[in-house]
Amino acid sequence: MTQQESAFSLSYGDNGVAWLKIDVPEEKMNTLQSAFVEQVSDVLAELKSKQDIKGLVVHSGKPDNFIAGADIRMLAACTTAEEAQQLAAKGQELFAELEALPFHVVAAIHGPCLGGGMELALACHSRVCSDDDKTRLGLPEVQLGLLPGSGGTQRLPRLIGVANALDMILTGKQLRAKKAKKLGVVDEAVPHSILLDIAEKQALKAKPKRKHSFQDWAMGGNALGRSLVFDQAAKKTHEKTRGNYPAADAILEVIKFGLQFGMEKGLKQEAKRFGELVMSSESAALRSIFFATTAMKKETGSDAKPGDIKRVGVLGGGLMGGGISHVTASKAKYPVRIKDIANDGILNAMAYNYKLLDKKRKRRIISKAELQKQMMSIAGGTDYTGFDCVDVVVEAVFEDLKLKHQMVKEIEENAKAETIFATNTSSLPIHQIAEAAERPENVVGLHYFSPVEKMPLVEVIPHTGTSPETVATVVALAKKQGKTPIVVGDKAGFYVNRILAPYMNEAASVLLSGEPIEHLDAALLDFGFPVGPITLLDEVGVDIGAKIMPIMVEELGERFRGPDVFDVLLNDGRKGRKSGKGFYLYNSKKKSVDKTVYKLLNIKPEKKVEGAALAMRCSLMMLNEAARCLDEGVIQSARDGDIGAIFGIGFPPFLGGPFRYMDQLGIKRVVELLNEHADKYGERFKPCDKLIAMANEGQSFYQA
Repeated sequence: MTQQESAFSLSYGDNGVAWLKIDVPEEKMNTLQSAFVEQVSDVLAELKSKQDIKGLVVHSGKPDNFIAGADIRMLAACTTAEEAQQLAAKGQELFAELEALPFHVVAAIHGPCLGGGMELALACHSRVCSDDDKTRLGLPEVQLGLLPGSGGTQRLPRLIGVANALDMILTGKQLRAKKAKKLGVVDEAVPHSILLDIAEKQALKAKPKRKHSFQDWAMGGNALGRSLVFDQAAKKTHEKTRGNYPAADAILEVIKFGLQFGMEKGLKQEAKRFGELVMSSESAALRSIFFATTAMKKETGSDAKPGDIKRVGVLGGGLMGGGISHVTASKAKYPVRIKDIANDGILNAMAYNYKLLDKKRKRRIISKAELQKQMMSIAGGTDYTGFDCVDVVVEAVFEDLKLKHQMVKEIEENAKAETIFATNTSSLPIHQIAEAAERPENVVGLHYFSPVEKMPLVEVIPHTGTSPETVATVVALAKKQGKTPIVVGDKAGFYVNRILAPYMNEAASVLLSGEPIEHLDAALLDFGFPVGPITLLDEVGVDIGAKIMPIMVEELGERFRGPDVFDVLLNDGRKGRKSGKGFYLYNSKKKSVDKTVYKLLNIKPEKKVEGAALAMRCSLMMLNEAARCLDEGVIQSARDGDIGAIFGIGFPPFLGGPFRYMDQLGIKRVVELLNEHADKYGERFKPCDKLIAMANEGQSFYQA
């Protein structure tokens, strides 16, 4: 590689400060690549050969990022754990050389400084960052099923103490500038305009001493205190991961190892465990999600150009309306007008927005002025004032076809001819809603998940008459709201609720067979879901379940008919969390199973089946339905199906989604399991035609 193509260039000031600029050619973001080893070695050799350098500033040539991490594509090229271990060892070696330079090395950080970029910054003797909102520091490797492999597990605890380092590395959380300064990750957080000046001043100071002795960085060298920190972290981690994420255990082990046996041995162990994790199925699955979401960011939903959006209207001030108005105003930065039939609805939506913003203010993420500015961009009323200048209306009223028809008509009367009507329905087919429209090309489904401000997925549902421009416009809107949109077919339940329904029905059947509620919920938590199915039913609302299931049965057939539990519960006033009781009781501080439910449903709870078998029984219903959805064109690809299930219902990310999981089990094995369950529990488990055909052909959803 010729010199001018290098991502690393050196320049020298008259005052003895050298400047190392990192600027990866042809890329928007700086990422570290294995091909750079030679370039970095050349730079280090040049620096070592100079006698008159007083300090070095490492900075980025990009306007808005320092180093966003290592390029994880290079991990896919590794065929053995040893190869991946070598990659880590090489990175460690170069950073150790940087750290060993005789003069003061300062990292000047603006924008994302993550993963390998953060490890490079940690190898510098001091760090200065901009206090800009773009600046984020962190080691997010755990989210890819990995641990920091270039010294991060060893340097960070020595810098900020074990407890803080564990918190950062085990969660992969990203720190803003203020927090990074408070924890001691950076020495200074300054305005971007003076970042390089401050870094230069710092570089001219004497090189700070490194704390490398145990006493300095671990509970004052108290062995009991140290093991207490690790025991607590291990306990907390296991509660979250339930043993499904090997990276978390490896992080704890490697940090502890380095603490006991010193930096050098700690680094060796870090590289070894990094190599093993790269080869794990969990990391492969988590990396596949990363690549899928990255690719989806470039997709527009249709070939048309999205229309301009300047203002957005929201119909309904309930929980969904409040959440949709929040992400529209605070994330997408569009002014929002809410319409509700009652003033209380508007006040609810306003209070909901205020509560979310005030939480941010208390955490010092936004200022009071910023809070007021965002609240000013949301207005509302009980009539259609202001709707004549909105470009998109998101409708979030009750699941009632007549009411939706009325909304379509009213918007067509009160808004512009080109205004898009996006309905947030969770089960009603869009073509049925569009039947009431004069301009059906402007009608589209936009299905958000609750709570809107937290759930990353949106389903975009065109009916046959929706124009490509409408699709492109709402996809662009969803992305601006911080969502990952997937375009799905207009059939009852769309994709996410359609694969969720048979899973929930099966959980209800398991419950009626006498398995205790907490045993069933724990089984699916152990499998990797974020909440158990019975807890989920309480959270969503038993009344919502009761409304959706008949629609699914009518549209999709008898296999969606679940056991009769909804009516029994609703007749007893049990709607779930919102009514204070469902399957669980919510009145006390701690939620607990309401034992009277068993009597109501006429069951004697007794643990008869192992948790793993229960989890497989419920999950198989979801897998079979996901394959059907792909076969019917409800989803466009296995990738969309995996992202939809993970982001929409929390399908275990370490399994990569239903389709990757089926590939991992082997399609033949999935069909065998479904047939075994069909013999035992009934026809509803019969494998769909697509899976049978794939098993016979020896196919998989993803080509190896």
